[in-house]
Amino acid sequence: MAGNVYEGLFIFDANKFARDQSAASASVEQHISELGGDVLVSRLWEERRLAYPINGQRKGAYWLMYFKLPGTEVGALNRLCDLNDQVLRQLVLKIHPRLVEPILAHATASPEEEEESAEESGEPAATGA
Repeated sequence: MAGNVYEGLFIFDANKFARDQSAASASVEQHISELGGDVLVSRLWEERRLAYPINGQRKGAYWLMYFKLPGTEVGALNRLCDLNDQVLRQLVLKIHPRLVEPILAHATASPEEEEESAEESGEPAATGA
């Protein structure tokens, strides 16, 4: 399948996300598939308080996805997410082709592997704060 690799950060309504965690991400994954895309990585980043209320919500679940999608369909994906009542906000960025492999390797690493690699390089391990 031809297409660019994109990083998508989706903020889901925390109340709806808490009731059914798989439904929120599955709806966005379905939108990507319907548009001819392929989801490479999909995972929860974190749940946190929003800087300002969005549609009356003060908390959001941040979901990170990496996916392949034809460039002509990004606008359609943004429109579908705007119409999806579970998605409060979304940001889709194109990843430079040279960065795709390292980013996907990092995104698929477990938290334990991330801590080990940070310790080996002498960098402080990332915290959830």
